[in-house]
Amino acid sequence: MKKRALVSVSDKRGIVSFVQKLEEMDVEVISTGGTKRELEKAGVNVIGIEEVTGFPEMMDGRVKTLHPNIHGGLLGVRKNTEHMEALKDQGIGLIDFVIVNLYPFQSTIENPASTFDDAIENIDIGGPSMIRSAAKNHNDVAIIVDAEDYDVVLQELKDSNGELSVERKRKLAAKAFRHTAAYDALIGEYLTKQVGEEAPEKLTITYNRKQMLRYGENPHQQAAFYERPLGNPTSIARSTQLHGKELSYNNINDADAALAVIRDFEGPTVAAIKHMNPCGVGIGATIFDAFTKAYEADTTSIFGGVIACNQEVDKETALKMKEIFLEIVIAPSFSEEALAVLTEKKNIRLLTVDLESNQPVEQRITTVSGGALVQETDTLSYEDVEVTIPTTRKPSDSELEQIKMAWKVVKHVKSNAIVLAKADQTIGVGAGQMNRVGAAKIAIEQAGDRAKDAVMASDAFFPMSDTVEAAAKAGIKAIIQPGGSKRDQESIDMANEYGITMVFTGVRHFKH
Repeated sequence: MKKRALVSVSDKRGIVSFVQKLEEMDVEVISTGGTKRELEKAGVNVIGIEEVTGFPEMMDGRVKTLHPNIHGGLLGVRKNTEHMEALKDQGIGLIDFVIVNLYPFQSTIENPASTFDDAIENIDIGGPSMIRSAAKNHNDVAIIVDAEDYDVVLQELKDSNGELSVERKRKLAAKAFRHTAAYDALIGEYLTKQVGEEAPEKLTITYNRKQMLRYGENPHQQAAFYERPLGNPTSIARSTQLHGKELSYNNINDADAALAVIRDFEGPTVAAIKHMNPCGVGIGATIFDAFTKAYEADTTSIFGGVIACNQEVDKETALKMKEIFLEIVIAPSFSEEALAVLTEKKNIRLLTVDLESNQPVEQRITTVSGGALVQETDTLSYEDVEVTIPTTRKPSDSELEQIKMAWKVVKHVKSNAIVLAKADQTIGVGAGQMNRVGAAKIAIEQAGDRAKDAVMASDAFFPMSDTVEAAAKAGIKAIIQPGGSKRDQESIDMANEYGITMVFTGVRHFKH
């Protein structure tokens, strides 16, 4: 008995050549719609789906493959005598190969012009049903949902006298269920957003593998990089690599942290990142000025760092970057001259990323053992909060500008976090400390003499006045912090004693 293949694909890459080779192996081809027309145009002898079902397509093609003559042929277990007798009694033929992928739901909802009705119309029903039937019965039926598998399937059929091993069919079935699960997850995510559910009882999201990584945080850990199908267009996952070695796990984390910093600034800004913490941030009249400030903020820690720029990298900036060892430079673009300079360094990774598109408020998902924590990204800005100034002295205009800068940066530093800034440049960063005054001491020590007349930002309130006292002794003149401690008055009194102005935001910026 001839084997039969059912073919219905939206992604038609390589389908004609694949089916032609199946036909050469004496496999009969059943197809429908646009796939049938494409195959017939190429000279393939095709049996129409209605010839198998004895029933015409209905309701604009919504009902065409949902029929016992299709699913009986897919679900019949060859070794089960009762199944085979039932199929024979009903005149249902077996189907041995299913080559199906699904309506383009993702591309439909990505189109700004598409409507809700367009999205609903592009929810595939028959395709997932056939995929699931074939995958369930994968001992007898080969289900192929990915054009990347065409060659390996053909080679095994050629090498094994027209048969696929159970192991191969099981791998194909596993991929098929991943395919339909991802498809359903995307539909579920879209409809959940449409109805405004913020914390649904089931978290069904999907990611596509972007690349395999050499290893994870450490060489003994396996790792891969996945991206959201409808993710942030301004993200590292959507970046383009122009030059250099393949990105590593740690590179990707640091690059993500660097992009998060520069998205909060409008003028020419450069952020230098080490281990997901900013070690230097600079604002300038030009991107060269900004990079110079970011570099001089901490000339030691920037070595081997990740750099993000929010404007094009020009030749002058590239020449200065070339002087030091950098892992990555990310920017919206590089001038031709800048690329010529930087690509002389074989291993430096150069990435471009779209910083013009609107940044959606994304969910941040953190895995814990046995579960996950989900929250919105912290996008709160200085302009979003109602600040108060409880101290006697109020900040000058220039102090206020530096306060705003430091507060933007401290949001991106691991808690407990303190940032010192002066003249559009961070000069000290205390990150990830178990107590706040400890973080302050680290930032003050790093700043040294530059701390005089600088500003301090804290990601959370001061539980006591010791941090204000440490700031005063270093010559710091302005502080921004959330406030809200039971002992705020002690900090206010200490600030007044030393003539420090202090701004309360009422908002915490913890980052763990």
